[in-house]
Amino acid sequence: MRAASLFRERFGGEPDGVWLAPGRANLMGEHTDYNEGFVLPFALGQGVTAAASRRVGRRLTVCSRQEPGDTVEVDLDGLAPGRVTGWAAYPAGVAWALEAAGHRLPGACIAIDSDVPAGAGLSSSAALECATALALTSLAGLDVPRAELVTIARRAENEFAGVPTGIMDQSASLLCRAGHALLLDCRTLETSQVPFDPDAAGASLLLINTRARHELADGEYGRRRAECEEAARRLGIRSLRDLTDLADIGSLTDPVLRRRVRHVVTDNQRVLEVVALLRASPGPSVDTYREIGRLLTQAHASLRDDFEVSWPEADAAVEAAVGAGACGARMIGGGFGGSVLALVPAAAGGPGSGPVRDAVTAAFARHGWTAPEYLDAVPAASARQLRG
Repeated sequence: MRAASLFRERFGGEPDGVWLAPGRANLMGEHTDYNEGFVLPFALGQGVTAAASRRVGRRLTVCSRQEPGDTVEVDLDGLAPGRVTGWAAYPAGVAWALEAAGHRLPGACIAIDSDVPAGAGLSSSAALECATALALTSLAGLDVPRAELVTIARRAENEFAGVPTGIMDQSASLLCRAGHALLLDCRTLETSQVPFDPDAAGASLLLINTRARHELADGEYGRRRAECEEAARRLGIRSLRDLTDLADIGSLTDPVLRRRVRHVVTDNQRVLEVVALLRASPGPSVDTYREIGRLLTQAHASLRDDFEVSWPEADAAVEAAVGAGACGARMIGGGFGGSVLALVPAAAGGPGSGPVRDAVTAAFARHGWTAPEYLDAVPAASARQLRG
C-alpha cells in the first residue's frame, strides 16, 4: 500500500480507495495490433497502484513516487491535448478522454506508485492509464464497461500523450484473467481467454529487463507504423491483417516494405499456432512448451531481421538464454530497448539464480553493459480495486 502512504504524505488523510492495474508481457504478436491483427498478451503481477480521493472543485492533482519532485495540478474544464506533458499526460489524458466520452468527473487527488520498470517494454504507461481510469470512474460513481475503458485509455495515450500505440496494452491490463493469456483480435476487438500455466508443465517465464530504455514517442515506432500503412495502401488492402499468404505480396517491389509485411503476416500466424498449442487436449506438456519456445525464438529473428526493431542487448540476451537451455526467447514491446521474455524449463533457472540468468548476466558483462534486471512473470489478474 505504498500508494496510500504517498497519498497521506502529499494530501493528508486517507484515500477513498486504492486501485491496481497490471503491466503486461506479450507472449506472441508484436507490431500486429495496429495492423488489425492478433496478439496474445498476459497480465503481470507487477503493476501501477493509484490511491485517490474526491476533492472540492473541478481540479485534478496527481503525484507519483517515481517522480518525487513533481506534483501536477490541472483544471478539468478546458483540458486539451498539449496542455500537460511528461508522465502526468497519461493520467490527465484519461480524465480528458473520459470527459470527451460523456463521463463527467469530480475533482480528485491521486497518488501513484509502480513496481513496473519504466521504459522496459512492459506497458507501465497503459497500467498508469488503467489504474487512473478505475480510480476516476469509481470516485464519480460511474459504471463504465471494461471494453469501453480500454478504448478510452487508448485514446488518452494516442491523442493526449501523443504515442501511436495499438489497443493491446490497455486490453491486457483491463481484461486478462489469472492463469490465462488474452487472445485479442485487434480488428473486431473480440477477446477470448487462453489457459496459460507454464508452471504446471514444469516451465517458467523469465522477463529480462535489458535496461536499454525505450521511448515509444520517438520516431522509429511511428516510422514502422507508417511503413505498414504504406504497404497496405500499395497492395490495395485495408490493413496487413487482410494478408494470410506471403505469395500475395508479389506486387510489392520495395524490399523494406516486403520485410515489414513478412513479419506481420508470419507473426499473426505464430499467434494462432501458440493458441492452438495451448488449447490442445489433454493440455500443454513439456513438449508443447518447447514448441512454443521455438516459435518465440523464430519471432525474435523476424523482429530483428524483417521488422528491424531489436537492439544489441536483446539479441545477446536471446542468444545466451537459448544457449543455456531456455525453450525459446524473444524481445517484447515496441522495440529499440526494453525487455526479453524467455520460456525456461525449471531445471534451467526458475525463481532465483539459474543457468539462464547466469548466462545472460555473463554475456552482458562481456560486453561491458549494465547488468540486466530479472522478473519472474506469472500470468496474473486484470485491474481491480484493492481497498475502498
